[in-house]
Amino acid sequence: MSQISNHTFDEISIGQTASYSRVIGEKEIVLFAAASGDVNPVHLDEAFAAGTMFKQRIAHGMLTGGVISAALALVLPGPGVIYLGQSMRFRKPVTIGDELTVHLEVTAKRDDRKFVTLDCTVVNQSGTIVADGTAEVMAPTDKIVIDLPPEPQVSIEA
Repeated sequence: MSQISNHTFDEISIGQTASYSRVIGEKEIVLFAAASGDVNPVHLDEAFAAGTMFKQRIAHGMLTGGVISAALALVLPGPGVIYLGQSMRFRKPVTIGDELTVHLEVTAKRDDRKFVTLDCTVVNQSGTIVADGTAEVMAPTDKIVIDLPPEPQVSIEA
């Protein structure tokens, strides 16, 4: 099992960067629909989606937001972070098989509350920006090194 560690508020510096990647597949889209209740056919119905401006099924925008959340939770600041808010703009659709990479950059720190502001840019495997925005988090104050839990195993039934 691999270990991950965090960056405490005192260790974080303006201009610090980090990245996190994840492939968005059928499983992720279906699980997001089940968890959120968002069963918009543009996400789940190939025939319906073919008649839209996208011409194919697309991932939920907030699934991309969830990948940003994972980047904050696992990479920068990492375990112990409290996610306070996110501004986000969806720029291009995410489709099945896209590999998303979240690029984070620390742009501000607020000492009194241990708040950190990060620019978040999400690109696909072609380098096209699919979403961007700004996250605000409360950074951990204590150093944490933990075993990374395995992803939950689930099955999908139609």
